[in-house]
Amino acid sequence: MMDLWTAAQALILGIVEGLTEFLPISSTGHQIIVADLIDFG
Repeated sequence: MMDLWTAAQALILGIVEGLTEFLPISSTGHQIIVADLIDFG
């Protein structure tokens, strides 16, 4: 079962994806940076 921290990380990455999707640069880059900052993977 998914623990609370994993759910919070997924929520944060989803918010980052949604906020940066419209930019003309890669939103994947933002996800990688944020994931590194929150020690997600």
